[in-house]
Amino acid sequence: MPRVSQDHLDARRRQILDGSRSCFARFGYEGATVRRLEEATGLSRGAIFHHFKDKESLFLALAEDDATRMADVVAEQGLVQVMRNLLEHPGDGRSHTPGADWLGTRLEVSRRLRTDHEFRQRWAQRSEQLTAATRARLQWQRDAGNLRDDVSVDVLTAYLELVLEGLVSHLAMGLPAEHLSAVLNVVEESVRRHRQ
Repeated sequence: MPRVSQDHLDARRRQILDGSRSCFARFGYEGATVRRLEEATGLSRGAIFHHFKDKESLFLALAEDDATRMADVVAEQGLVQVMRNLLEHPGDGRSHTPGADWLGTRLEVSRRLRTDHEFRQRWAQRSEQLTAATRARLQWQRDAGNLRDDVSVDVLTAYLELVLEGLVSHLAMGLPAEHLSAVLNVVEESVRRHRQ
């Protein structure tokens, strides 16, 4: 029996994550049945669950992958850019644009954090990545003299995370998004250092 290369295994895992991302974004956690996951990934349940222990592990890996991708955007452009990506591409399960399906995953994470104690414990071990990236980006901006210095970096990090959660809730409720780009401009301006 020929051995499967690590590149092939990595590509298969990526195929599963990408397909399941669209499935979870369209149907939610409960609605993403094994049959729908098979259809979305183009793989059998055996192939899917060869890479992931169960649906919960798959969803957690997907949420972690999204958090990593968001942290990469934060490191380069800041948390407000993550919010802009969510606003520009709120996610319908069909796009591969950064941010396109983050909303669906983020909503499911938020819901499960509220209702599932075991998931909350598992997610807590993985969720620090986005906060750490935001804190590091803000510290870099402060060191460069671009960030207001009358408030701690930790407070500014918490502020931006709250704005992100509010944006996610706003988009999830289907409320009008016409002024949200301008709102994000105000948020961005509120953390900047104003020179006299």
